[in-house]
Amino acid sequence: MKEISVQELKDKLDSGEDFQLIDVREDFEYETSNLGGKHIPLGGILIEADQVAKDKPVVIMCRSGKRSSVALHQLEAQGYTNLYNLTGGILAWQAQIDPTISVY
Repeated sequence: MKEISVQELKDKLDSGEDFQLIDVREDFEYETSNLGGKHIPLGGILIEADQVAKDKPVVIMCRSGKRSSVALHQLEAQGYTNLYNLTGGILAWQAQIDPTISVY
């Protein structure tokens, strides 16, 4: 499983790099705080797999990195090879990048 740090994600966002960010947390979590990624809760990731890009890097995130790794493995089993797990999830983003973001 390929991983990306929150600093690497921030660099991608800041540089305007072409990639897709997918947040697999539940609705209430996404509404509490998000980084602007496409919201596809983990339970629906395979149902909505057609919304996951195959032609550019895809970073998958959640609260801590556990659910996103599950989503990544499920999608890789469907043939995806362009996926990265956000190490530490939004908790790491708050700790290392933006301490003002709300987490729970």
